[in-house]
Amino acid sequence: MVKHPKPLVEIIGTGRYLPERVLTNEELEKMVDTSDEWIRERTGIRERRIARDDETASDMAAAASRKAMERAGIEPGEIDLLILATATPDRWLPSTACDLQAMLGASNAMAFDLAAACSGWLYGLSMAEGYINAGRAEIALVVATEKMSSMVDWDDRATCVLFGDGSGAAVVRKATGDRGILSSHHKSDGTLGNLLYRPAGGVHIPLTPEVLESKGHLLKMAGREVFKNAVRSMADAADTALRKAGLTGEDVDLLVPHQANIRIIKSTAKYAGIPMDKVYVNVDRYGNMSSAAVPVALDEVLEKGLAGPGSLVLSVAFGAGFTWSGMTFRF
Repeated sequence: MVKHPKPLVEIIGTGRYLPERVLTNEELEKMVDTSDEWIRERTGIRERRIARDDETASDMAAAASRKAMERAGIEPGEIDLLILATATPDRWLPSTACDLQAMLGASNAMAFDLAAACSGWLYGLSMAEGYINAGRAEIALVVATEKMSSMVDWDDRATCVLFGDGSGAAVVRKATGDRGILSSHHKSDGTLGNLLYRPAGGVHIPLTPEVLESKGHLLKMAGREVFKNAVRSMADAADTALRKAGLTGEDVDLLVPHQANIRIIKSTAKYAGIPMDKVYVNVDRYGNMSSAAVPVALDEVLEKGLAGPGSLVLSVAFGAGFTWSGMTFRF
């Protein structure tokens, strides 16, 4: 009998926030040269949520965090570590995590942003695990929040149809039993960075009127190459995370993958040996929410009772950088 790792930390509360506005494929047909059929066949997406112009990444993060804290029975002052994953910060200085800390009143927390694109939330969970295991934190809030609508080119049909906005959060503490994170695997490959990136807007190519006019500050993507690398990397993340936990695909009760594209999800499940009836999919309703995709999906899974006591869950993600992650949980 395989002996599984003893969890160091466990998730004790999750929460999510989705903006009210729903942008359907039919509406996109009126904005760019595309069609509902084209989008659904290639991505599986039917609609996505779009934040209001005055709705910030920190606003969405606060809403998801308050729900996670309420479910965990945790007060803001009990949080001593706040990790916020985002590719769409409200501003470059200070961090969105510090803005969120002020909004929540989490005055005892160390707060910082984490930039790992779509893999960010799983990266953040591992960082929280390390701090807690080292005795440097007791209660961590790990949040992912994205306003992807602010960085896509709404005239580029290849990218604007893919993304949506939202936030997901989890409260994490030291494990008290067999529930928690069993294993994780994280990697990156910076040589592939220019396949999915924003060329301008940082200190290397600052914002200028010319940059704004040319849309150099908006997201660019080499779709075919991203797809190929995403499938390979998520398969690697799944295999390695399972092996580290002494598990196989047959042991998994539910796969909760990054929600980028239904074809990538199906390919990942196939490589992991997990049938699609054990895969949670919400990409049809939300599109790709980058780092927020996994925590939003996990919150829905727990709320719907699709993972209960003793359930083994595998999550995998892939994002710009390139970065990729795999993690196994027992709930």
